Amino acid sequence: MRSKLQAGFLSITLMLMAGLAATPAFAKGKTYTGTVSDSMCGAKHAMPGDDAACTRGCIAKGSKYALVVGDKVYTLETSDKSALATLDKQAGAKVTVTGSEKDNTITVSSVKPAN
Repeated sequence: MRSKLQAGFLSITLMLMAGLAATPAFAKGKTYTGTVSDSMCGAKHAMPGDDAACTRGCIAKGSKYALVVGDKVYTLETSDKSALATLDKQAGAKVTVTGSEKDNTITVSSVKPAN
């Protein structure tokens, strides 16, 4: 009886350890690489000038940043000043965004220029 109890305790301990080890991978989220745009224009910019100027102009008028990945446009949600500064600097350029996605909105945990 005692060895069954020890085996059960060992199994539970191993499952808990495996769950804790996997937690950081899920906390980071998924990685997306695409072009910084805005949620109003998406992949096709309407304002004259280059894509970066259009993106910045739409953001100044209240639009949210967006990430264009192929045919898909994700709205980017963040209040992190560093992430917002990087998105502004990289407007119209390729970036890698890490975050969690739900209903075509990515809650951003980090942004960096794409390689």
